[in-house]
Amino acid sequence: MRYNNRMDVSIEPGKYVIAVSGGVDSMVLLDLLRQRQGIDLIVAHFDHGIRLHNESAKDRKFVQDTAAAHGLVFEYAEGNLGVTASEADARMARYDFLRQVQKKHHADAIITAHHQDDLLETAILNMLRGTGRKGLSALGSHDDTLRPLLHISKKEILEYARQNDIQWREDSTNASDQYLRNYIRLRLMPRLDDRDRRQLLGKVSEAMHTNPLIDQLLLLELHKNMTEEGLSRRWFAMLPYDLSCEVMAAWLRSNHIREFDKKTIERLVVGAKVSEPGKQLDVLAGYWLKVGKTTFSLAKRALS
Repeated sequence: MRYNNRMDVSIEPGKYVIAVSGGVDSMVLLDLLRQRQGIDLIVAHFDHGIRLHNESAKDRKFVQDTAAAHGLVFEYAEGNLGVTASEADARMARYDFLRQVQKKHHADAIITAHHQDDLLETAILNMLRGTGRKGLSALGSHDDTLRPLLHISKKEILEYARQNDIQWREDSTNASDQYLRNYIRLRLMPRLDDRDRRQLLGKVSEAMHTNPLIDQLLLLELHKNMTEEGLSRRWFAMLPYDLSCEVMAAWLRSNHIREFDKKTIERLVVGAKVSEPGKQLDVLAGYWLKVGKTTFSLAKRALS
């Protein structure tokens, strides 16, 4: 086996669910981890149901055969999302499946093959979407989701695969710029030189350091201005608009609502500040924002 020290991955001994699509990134990660002592892997493959069934079936068999060749447990599910599914829908369905597998096998965490290029693509994507400071640090490792390849570039992954005869399958949807992420990958990323990459990586690193500190301050202020009825409208209305947007986003995240965009935040901020008492504003993820006379709060929408 040939690889430089940068290809070493830092994972504590334990049981993990590894997401394997069959592409080069996840196949290289699987090859690196299966050789580590004390690492018990469950190979998880999710078919979103976006591509032709014949193509996705070949991917599943390829991953399943690879898992069997290494004596690893294999888990599989189909999403049947359809060709019109958004990136957000696909991501949510995939992680729902991975969490189910993690729970079933009592695994310590999920491991994904996101790498340095994914980190940069996500930062650019979120900047274009107007997600603010959080968008720069959206892709990282957490206690229950590990991404050990974030320091490794796509170029290094491909080099490792070639040097070690790693086989993989190409996803035909990766060649289409229908999705914004693919457009960034195919059209924008190749234009970044080494200096551009270093500068953007520096901004991402800075955001990863400062965002948790800012989040702590925001949560502290939320706690100070929260009552049993909800969040104080008077306090919220007095905040500058940009800070109101940060507070609204932090409040949603503290209530486990994370799939929102800039337009949603702006709409909710204005509504929370100026709506008449009794107004209910639609929030993503099955919630209402209920506006009272002195407070506003979140409530789950009743199932119809």
